[in-house]
Amino acid sequence: MRALYIIVPALCILVIAYRYYSAFIAAKLWVLDDTRVTPAHARNDGANYFPTTRWVLFGHHFAAIAGAGPLVGPVLAAQFGYAPGLIWLVGGVCLAGAVHDSFWLWASVRRNGRSLADIARTEVSPIAGVTAGIAILFILVIAMAGLGLAVVNALADSAWATFTIFITIPLALVMGFYMFRWRPGATKEATIVGVTVMFLAVVYGRNVAESAIGHWFVLSHHQVTFAMALYTIAAATLPVWMLLTPRAYLSTFMKIGTIAFLVVGVMVLNPELKAPAFSSFISGGGPVIPGAVFPFVFITIACGAISGFHGLVSTGTTSKMIDKESDIRPIGYGAMLVEGVVGIVAIITATALNPSDYYAINTTPEVFRTLGLAVVNLPELQREVGEIVTGRPGGAVSLAVGMAQIFSGLPGMGKLMAYWYHFAIMFEAVFILTTIDSGTRIGRFLLQEFGGRLWKPLARTDWLPGTLGSTIVIVLSWAYFIWTGNVSSVWPLFGVANQLLAVVALAVATMLVINIGRQRYVWIVFLPLCFVTITTLTAGVLNIKDNYWPMAVGPDASVHLQGYVNSLSTAIMLVCAVIILAETSRRSLSVLTGRMPILSLTESEA
Repeated sequence: MRALYIIVPALCILVIAYRYYSAFIAAKLWVLDDTRVTPAHARNDGANYFPTTRWVLFGHHFAAIAGAGPLVGPVLAAQFGYAPGLIWLVGGVCLAGAVHDSFWLWASVRRNGRSLADIARTEVSPIAGVTAGIAILFILVIAMAGLGLAVVNALADSAWATFTIFITIPLALVMGFYMFRWRPGATKEATIVGVTVMFLAVVYGRNVAESAIGHWFVLSHHQVTFAMALYTIAAATLPVWMLLTPRAYLSTFMKIGTIAFLVVGVMVLNPELKAPAFSSFISGGGPVIPGAVFPFVFITIACGAISGFHGLVSTGTTSKMIDKESDIRPIGYGAMLVEGVVGIVAIITATALNPSDYYAINTTPEVFRTLGLAVVNLPELQREVGEIVTGRPGGAVSLAVGMAQIFSGLPGMGKLMAYWYHFAIMFEAVFILTTIDSGTRIGRFLLQEFGGRLWKPLARTDWLPGTLGSTIVIVLSWAYFIWTGNVSSVWPLFGVANQLLAVVALAVATMLVINIGRQRYVWIVFLPLCFVTITTLTAGVLNIKDNYWPMAVGPDASVHLQGYVNSLSTAIMLVCAVIILAETSRRSLSVLTGRMPILSLTESEA
C-alpha cells in the first residue's frame, strides 16, 4: 500500500466534515450568535479572562490539545497494522473528537467560562459534580504523566534536543512581553523573530552540544522529569499572556508548518507502507502495547480521534479567551480536525519504517531479542541521525526517525538527516510540553475550585499561595508516574483515563442537550457516547485484570506498589465514570418523561 492512496482520501473526508457537518451543528445545535458578550469580555482580568484574536487563540488551543496523543498514540498503535488506527482516526475525529471539543467550548462560553465539573454539579446533580471533580483530577494527572513520558524518553541524554527545547522558553517570554506589553498587536513582528530564532536553535544546537557547555544539556531521565516539573510550575502560575499563550502560539507555527511539510513530503515521495494492514498481534501478545486490537487500539490512539482532555482545555482556558462566538467553530471543531491529520501522518510515517526497525526502537533490547527479528536499516539510520535510537520505547523516537527519513528523501535534503531528526524531536517535545503546561494550569483551576468549597481563600486564582500550592500538588502527582513508570504501564493507563474523561464529558453533553429541549439533535453526542463508553470500560477492566493486578501480586516485589497504584487509579476512574453515567441518565430520563422541566436557554446558560 502506498501512502498517497491513504492521505488524499482522508484529507478529503476531513474537509467535507468541516464544511458540512460542523456547519450543521453550529446552526442547529449551538445557534452561534456574535451579538452575545463572551466571558473574555465580560470578565476580562488580564490574566485568565483575556479576549484573544481568532488565529492566535487557534494557535493556543491547538498547541494545548495536540500533545503526545496524536503523535505517539498512532505510532504505538502501528503494532496492530496501519488499517485499524487509520479507520478510527478518520471516523473518530469527524464524528466524535471534533464534536466533543467544540461542544464543550460552546457550552463553557455560554456559561461564563465555567469548568466541566462545575457545569456537571449545577446542571446534573451535586453528586455528579463531586464525582466529576474527583474523576477529572485523577484523569488529568495520569494524562500529564502519559504525555510527559514521551518527552522524557526523547530528551534524555541528548544535549542537542534539550538545548533546542530550552531556547523556546526565554523566547516565548520575550514574545509575550513584545506582543502584549511593549508593542501590543505587533503579532507579525514577534512571529517572524520567534520562528527565525527557533529554527536557528535547531541548526546551531549541534554546535552547542559539541561545545564546552554541551554537558550542561545532557540530562538523565530523572533530571529531564525534574526540569520539566520546574518549567511547568512557572508556566502554570504566570499570567497566560506572559508564557503560556506566546509559547503555544509560537509552537503552533512549527506544528502546523511541519505537518503540512510532512504531508507534502508523503505525497511527493509516496512511500510504501511496509507494515501490514493487520499485523499478527491483532489478537494480543504484542511487544509494544499489551492486549488485542479491540479495545486497545482505541485507548492507544487516544487524542488523535477523541480526547477527554480536550474538554478540560475547552472549558479551562480557551473558553475564557474566545473573542466572539463564531470563533468556536474553527477553534473547537477545526483544531481537532488538524489534530486528526497529525495522527494520520504519524501512523503513515511509523508504518513506512521496516517493521523490524520499528520494533527495535519501540521495545527494550531484551524484548526485541524474543521476537526473533533482525534490524534492516537501523544501523545506517543511527549513523545518519547521530544518535543511538534502539531501545527507546515511547513512539516519539521512532516517529522522529520516520519523519527525518521522509524529509531527507526530498530533493536537496539527502545530507541533512541529523538536522531533520533533531528538528523532529523538538517538534514533538514542543507539541507535548505546551499540552502539559496548559493541562497543569487547568488542574490547578480544578483543584482550587474543588478545594475552595472547603476553604474559600483557596478558590481565589489571584491568591499566590493557593495558586502555587495547587500547582505543585498537580505537578508532583504526574511526576510520580513518570518517575516510576514506563510506556507499557503508563500509556494504557493514560489511554483509559483520557477516554474515560471523554465518556464523562459526552454523558454530561447528552444531558445538557436534553435539558435545553433540543432532543432531536441529541444523537450528535449520544452516538459517540455509546461507542466510547463500550470500548473504554472494556479496556479499563482488562487493564486491571491482565496488566496491573498481576504486577501488584506477582513475584517481582519492586513493581508491587506500582501495580497497586495503577489498579486502584483505574478502578477509581471506572467507578466515577459509571456514577456520572447513572446520574446523567437519571436526569435525562426525568426530563424526557416530564418529571423535571426543560430549562430555558436563559436558565441553563446563566
